[in-house]
Order: sequence, then C-alpha cells, then structure tokens
Amino acid sequence: MSYTGEIAALATAALWSFTSIFFTLASQRIGSYWLNKFRLVFAVILLGITLYATTGRLLPADINPESYYYLIASGIVGLTLADSCLFHSFVLIGTRLSLLIFAVSPIIAALTAWFMLGEHLSLLGGLGIIITISGVIWVTRERQHNNGKLAIEPRTKRFGIILALGAAACQAIGLVLAKAGMGDHLDPLPATFMRMVAAGIAIWIYGLLRNDLKEFKSKIKDYKALALGVGGAICGPFLGVWMSLTAVKYTQAGIAMAIMATVPILVIPLVIIFFKEKVSPRAVVGSMLAVIGVTVLFLA
Repeated sequence: MSYTGEIAALATAALWSFTSIFFTLASQRIGSYWLNKFRLVFAVILLGITLYATTGRLLPADINPESYYYLIASGIVGLTLADSCLFHSFVLIGTRLSLLIFAVSPIIAALTAWFMLGEHLSLLGGLGIIITISGVIWVTRERQHNNGKLAIEPRTKRFGIILALGAAACQAIGLVLAKAGMGDHLDPLPATFMRMVAAGIAIWIYGLLRNDLKEFKSKIKDYKALALGVGGAICGPFLGVWMSLTAVKYTQAGIAMAIMATVPILVIPLVIIFFKEKVSPRAVVGSMLAVIGVTVLFLA
C-alpha cells in the first residue's frame, strides 16, 4: 500500500514546525501582517523558479477554467483569509488558545470533503483523527497553562475565538478546494504556485486599499527580518504548502489535515533548542497519544 499522502502530510507538519520558529522571530521584528505579505512574495518567487526550471513553463498547458476557479478561491480562502484570521487571533487570545481551537480543522476538512467530493472516512480513519486531535489538544492546553493565562476582555475573547474558528474553517475549506482544483490531471507544484499567486495578489491589493506604502518602506529595511522570512517561506509557503497539496491529492482531506495538525507536537524539540522551554510529563504523554493517532491514520 502506498503512503504517499500520509508521508507528505507528515513532512508538511515537520516543515511547518520549522516555519513557526522562523516566523515567530521575524514577526517579533516587523509584525505578523507584514510577515504574511513578504512571505507570499518570497514563496511565489521560489515556486516560480522551481516550476520553470522543472517544466519550462509557469502554468500547465492543459489546465481547464474550472481548475483555475477552484485554485484561485483556494489561495484566497486557505492562505490569505486563514492566515490573517489566525495571526489576528494570536494577538487577541494568545497562540496557545488559538491553536487549541484551530485543532478542529481536520474535522471541518473531513466534513467539507464529504460534502464537496464525496469522500467517506473509514471507522479506523475517524478514530485516528480523534486520537491525533486529542493528543494535540492535550499538549496545547498544557503549554497554555504553564505559560499562564492572560486577562482577556469577554468581547475580545469571543472575537478571538471566532477568528480562530474562521481560520480553521478557511484552511480546511481551502485545502479541499485545492484538491477539487487538482483533480486527477494537475500536479501539486503548479497548483501550489497558482494558490500562492492568488493569495499574494489578494493581500497586496488589500494593502494598497489600506494605503500602507509608507509603512512598507520602513519594514523592508529590516534585513534580518527579511532573511528570517525567507527561511520561513522556504519551509512554509514553498515546501510546506507544496507537500500539503501532495498530501490531500493522495489521501483523504481529513486524514491529511489531522497529520498536519501535529505541528504543536513536532515543534516541541525546536522550542527546547531555540527558546529553552521545558517539557513536562503531560506534554510527553500528549505527544505519544498524537503519535498513536498518526500511526492509526497510516493504517486506515
């Protein structure tokens, strides 16, 4: 049995773990909004170079209009809207609570894929998703507790929760739209490029409407932040998103999203190295639970 989709999903989670370190350091310098804008530009350049070098063209010759519509919508919904909502929820309610809520994305992906594509999860697949999400939630709740809870106004907290749920829904729906756009005829690399171009155009048009050109001039002078952004773009929007589309192409969307949701688990060794955080026994147990869940998903 081929595990191409599951392996790609696991590679995505590993790449996104490194991305979180790069982007955390970069956003501390220029903010998440500008980081999001710059990373999309870097990703489009990297994907364009790779695509042209490997195929001699930027877009496939035989792509149909329906695929364009799906992939453009996927880029705007799954990248621009999802990341904007998630990054803003980080500011309002904190990273840990945001990620805790965001962990429902595999369930949304499975339901969306069932509605749009007719995908049906097996009993074992559903069990694997539940076990994996449980492990992720266990670890995320524990780390939030250790870092203390911030006093958040009820209205701000409600809005932050809505944004985190919106981010989970947008990313899940975006991946299912991408799977629909790829179908059986389109490879993940050109599909990733089209998604990234659509997302980049959308967020930069939004920036022009905000008239943030003056702010752009000051942000682009922070070369260290840009270097960190390039590193994050390589691991995230370039390789990571490419692998995520490979995952949903070759396995069910819910299973792919559940494996990709293990980023909070895989990032633990990195935060120990880079931020000197300590790992509690509870985090270890949660990580083991998530590993069991992923193993079940490989067997599903």
